[in-house]
Amino acid sequence: MPSCLAIFAHPDDVEYFAAGTMLQLAKRGWDLHYFDLCAGNGGSVQMDGPTTATVRLAEAQEAARILGAKFYPPVVNDMTLTFDIEVMRKVAAVIRQSRADIVLTHALSDYMEDHMACARLATSAAFTHGMPNFDTVPPAPTYAHDVTIYHAMPHGLRTPLRQKVRAGLYVDVGPVQDQARKALAAHASQKDWLDKSQGMDSYLHTLDKMSAAVGALSGKYVLAQGWCRHHHLGYSASEIDPLRSALGSDCVVDAAYEAALEQPLP
Repeated sequence: MPSCLAIFAHPDDVEYFAAGTMLQLAKRGWDLHYFDLCAGNGGSVQMDGPTTATVRLAEAQEAARILGAKFYPPVVNDMTLTFDIEVMRKVAAVIRQSRADIVLTHALSDYMEDHMACARLATSAAFTHGMPNFDTVPPAPTYAHDVTIYHAMPHGLRTPLRQKVRAGLYVDVGPVQDQARKALAAHASQKDWLDKSQGMDSYLHTLDKMSAAVGALSGKYVLAQGWCRHHHLGYSASEIDPLRSALGSDCVVDAAYEAALEQPLP
């Protein structure tokens, strides 16, 4: 059974950025895996850090259950995620345990450091999936088949310098949005936090707004998630696009994005 591993920074990031795509893969028989690197302990103005982490762990486990994904526990606290070799060993262990064909993760350029550190850790850890001389924590056997990494759209569809971005591939998430919303609703502690800290006036409505904004970029779908495919060197023997191959008519390639990649240097 092919395997998809979502590696994101905080509890609820999977739901906002990747759940719809994961559910579309699950409809086609893919095995799903769910990995938040951070404990979510910073996400409250009402509870202390340890209490918040405990609550958010239970919420994330329930969200993973709703998505039908295997859950892996976080490895660091919020705002402490850095490109660190010991953290990378833990991420690499999960990649090997999941035997991922596809890794979904954050954009390499996003509005906060935890997201960007997560993306770097995911890409570097995936690079070691077939390296028997790279030790993971806990030890996990390597595997040899290809891995393809896809980066989500940054929050707000802009880089930290406010530059607008597009995706290379758009996935239709309309048919699975109700289930994605149920998974997001499992993170009940976050509505008050995001309303106060980031002005998200409706937790579930924000998911719909994000999906609609990406859907408009797709030029085809009402609700969508967008992905930029990582360079294949070191991950697969040749350039492949398993997300496109798996989803067929439920995804569309942005031809202009792809054409721009092939433009000669000035």
